[in-house]
Amino acid sequence: MSAKVQTIYICDECGLETPRWQGKCPGCGNWNTLVENQRQEKPKAGIGATKSLLPATKLSRLNELDAGLEIRRDTGLGEMNRVLGGGAVDGSVCLLSGDPGIGKSTLLLQMCKTLCKNQTVLYIAGEESPRQIKLRAERLGLEGERLIIAPETDIEQVIACVEQTSPDLVIVDSIQTINCAGVSSSAGSVSQVRECTGFLIRMAKEREIPVFVVGHVNKDGGIAGPKVLEHMVDVVLYFEGERHSSYRILRAVKNRYGSTNEIGVFEMTDGGLSDVENPSLTLLSGRPKNVSGTCVACVMEGTRPILAEVQALVGKTGFGTPRRMSTGFDLNRAALLIAVLEKRGGFFFGNLDAYLNIVGGLKLEEPGADLPVVLALLSNLLDKPVPENLAAFGEVGLAGEVRAAAGARQRVSECVRLGFHKLVLPKASLNTAGEQPNDVELIPLTNISDAMRIFR
Repeated sequence: MSAKVQTIYICDECGLETPRWQGKCPGCGNWNTLVENQRQEKPKAGIGATKSLLPATKLSRLNELDAGLEIRRDTGLGEMNRVLGGGAVDGSVCLLSGDPGIGKSTLLLQMCKTLCKNQTVLYIAGEESPRQIKLRAERLGLEGERLIIAPETDIEQVIACVEQTSPDLVIVDSIQTINCAGVSSSAGSVSQVRECTGFLIRMAKEREIPVFVVGHVNKDGGIAGPKVLEHMVDVVLYFEGERHSSYRILRAVKNRYGSTNEIGVFEMTDGGLSDVENPSLTLLSGRPKNVSGTCVACVMEGTRPILAEVQALVGKTGFGTPRRMSTGFDLNRAALLIAVLEKRGGFFFGNLDAYLNIVGGLKLEEPGADLPVVLALLSNLLDKPVPENLAAFGEVGLAGEVRAAAGARQRVSECVRLGFHKLVLPKASLNTAGEQPNDVELIPLTNISDAMRIFR
C-alpha cells in the first residue's frame, strides 16, 4: 500500500500545526506565519507485521550503567568554558544565537584556534565561502591546518562529510541554511530546521562528538524557527551586546551539563574576542563622581558577583502622562518600584518622567538589583549624590520592605575587594555577610524609608 500525502500548515514562529490555512496563527497570534507542508502517512500494518519489523530494544538497568568520566573539551576561551560548565561535552549539541554581526562566527572560529592544535574540526559553511572564512582566520591568527571547511547546505552531504573526515568537533553555520531533500518546504522553515537538527543530534549521539550550531534570531530577539528547536538541543547560548559597544555577553538559557546562571564577558578587538576576567572593573570604568542619580549594584550571575552602575534620571514631564523608559532593566519592574516609592515612601513621581540605564550593556534580571535602582531614583529625585564608595544590593517588596538576597557573603567580599567601604544591604542578610574589616561599614535596611539616612 502506498503512503498517503497529507497537506498541513505549520507556523514559522511557534511551530503549531493545523490542517487548514488561517490568516492568524491560533497558537502565537501572529499573522501570515502559516506555511504549507507535505507529510507522508505511513501505511498501517497488522500487529504481527509491525512486531516483526521492529528491532529489539536494548534495555539497561540504572544500577548496571557505568557513567564513566565526563569528557569535556577546552575551547581555549576561559569565559566560554565558564558558561558551558567547564568545556564542550562529547556528544552534546549546542545552539548559539545572537543578533546579526554580533560575533557568533568569530567566537566559534576563535574557539577552533585552540582545538585545532591537536584535534580535527569540521566547519560546515552554509553562509560564507571558504575564502571569506580564510580571511577571517588570518585576522584571528588561525593557521587552520586541522580545520576542514565544507561549503554544504544539504544535510545528507553534511553527514557524509562527517563520515569521511571523522572530526573531533563539528560547527554548522548556520542551521537556517541547511535543508533536507525529503522535506518539501524551503530552507529555514520550521520543518527544515526541525528535521535537519534531528539529523545532527542523532549523529552527535552516535559518534560522541560535540556539535555547535549557529541559529539566527527574529525581530523579537528569539531564535528563529520553532520553540521545539531549543528543547531538542542540549545547550542554548545567547550572544548579546550593544552594536556600538565593544563588550559582548555570552549567556546560557539552557544547559544540561552545567549552570544556566553563568555569563561570560568578552571584548571585541581588532584581533578578535578577548576574555574579560574582571568585568566589574570594566563596567565601572568612567563612572562620574559627585553626580546624583547613580548607584553601584552588586548582582550575582551564577557563582560570580558582578558590580554594575545603575543610572536614573527624573525630570518634569511635558505631556499629560509621564514617560517611563528603561535600558538593561525590566520596564515593568521599574514601574513597580516607582509605585512602591510613591505609596510606601511618600515620594511623588506622578508628573515626572523616569529613565533608567544600566551602563555597559549589561541586563540586570535578578531581584537583588531592586535596591540600587531605588537608591538611584531617590538620588536624582532629591538631587543628592550617593557616596562614591557605596554599593548596594537587595530585593524590594510591594510593602516597601527590603528582603534578603542570596549570596550575601560573596557580594560583600567582591565589593570590599574593589574598594567599596559602605555597603547597603537587607537587614536579613546581615548575619550571612560575614565579618568585615574595621574600615567597612555595613548599612542594613528593613524598608525603603530607611534609605533616607544614606543621603543625610
